[in-house]
Amino acid sequence: MVETAVIRHNIFDDIKQLTKFGLSLSVVFSSIAGYLLAAEVIDYQIVILLSIGGYCMVGASNAFNQIIERVPDAVMKRTMDRPIPAGRISVNVAMIIAVVLTLSGLVILYSINQKTALFGAISIFLYTSAYTPLKPVTPLSVFVGAIPGAIPFMLGWVAATDKFGIEPGILFMIQFFWQFPHFWAIGWLQFDEYKKAGFNLMPTGEKNKKASKLVIIYTVIMLIVSIFPVFRLTGDLYLHPFSAVIIFILGLVMLYYGVKLHMDQTDKMARKLMLSSVLYITLIQIIFVIDKFLH
Repeated sequence: MVETAVIRHNIFDDIKQLTKFGLSLSVVFSSIAGYLLAAEVIDYQIVILLSIGGYCMVGASNAFNQIIERVPDAVMKRTMDRPIPAGRISVNVAMIIAVVLTLSGLVILYSINQKTALFGAISIFLYTSAYTPLKPVTPLSVFVGAIPGAIPFMLGWVAATDKFGIEPGILFMIQFFWQFPHFWAIGWLQFDEYKKAGFNLMPTGEKNKKASKLVIIYTVIMLIVSIFPVFRLTGDLYLHPFSAVIIFILGLVMLYYGVKLHMDQTDKMARKLMLSSVLYITLIQIIFVIDKFLH
């Protein structure tokens, strides 16, 4: 009985690893934030469908990614214990899980509206068919990967309104530009490990001043886009000045670590930039939602 419970627990843990449970939850969080920003009346049924459907789609993308990258994953320390390279889940079983999640996610998102399902499908297609195969080929893969990575925040808006316009476009742009300093910080930290596996995510191919200069440029663009709704030029998406100031200050923290990385060229600063970027994207989504409901 105990052995059965342990096996079930292990299988459950492996599926969580295969679908990158924590990352998938953060994506669902973004989608719900986007929905709350757009919804005039909160429909909890849609929130639940968006959460489950969104998790299925992201989980499927991660599963496909781990199937494709099982060989390089076996080389890197941080990924060698994933279920496929460790031999706990076979490629065939992982493929079944990924396909079931894809189909389930599409059906669930389609039940909200067609556009939500369409953007969900675009996201999974680009992640698995463009971003993942490009990773060993060119650092430009980060640009391709930033497209599916930026869809969740705007997906919630589309789920609430069944429309794509300037509002979800801005939400997309915020998360799109945020990903460059975020992923380049990770690429900096994992440079040697990635190199060993045949990946290079740094924009210049190296950890150097040119790369850190690009980190600063994209952080500045992200910051401008993030506070742009304060100017009332983004349709129904509006940010009040006080909230814009808070977001601006949060962005300056990221920018500070970007500048420090440029000056010091150290892994320590890359780690601080990465952590501050995670804090930034989480907090600004919360601030946008609170801003809407307080005014």
